[in-house]
Amino acid sequence: MKFTFATIHVKDLDASIKFYEEVAGMKTTRRFPAGPNMEIAFMADGPAEIELICDRGAEIPVYGEYPSLGLSVDDLDKAMEHVKAKGVEIVAGPIQPNPNTRFFFIHDPDGVNLEIIEQK
Repeated sequence: MKFTFATIHVKDLDASIKFYEEVAGMKTTRRFPAGPNMEIAFMADGPAEIELICDRGAEIPVYGEYPSLGLSVDDLDKAMEHVKAKGVEIVAGPIQPNPNTRFFFIHDPDGVNLEIIEQK
């Protein structure tokens, strides 16, 4: 088996796509209707994807601290500057649990916890 995608239910598909493109640097790989009130988009920057589902007739789950999605970066300081410049609040960090790992947390528009991590 191979990890393929994680699914997030979103309130506003356009706002979520904009966030994942502009803040996380992902690209929309597919977007399509999936019923009268539902639309799906897939976001990726590598082999694994994030599936965004917008069902206008359903309640959006309340996302808490966990689970979180991890996004790797080469330079954590630049990533922190980038998300701040996009108006995204850093909700925790930076945290350095060992000399080779640093990370911080942000939330997407629906409150999904994203861990931005630099590993050397």
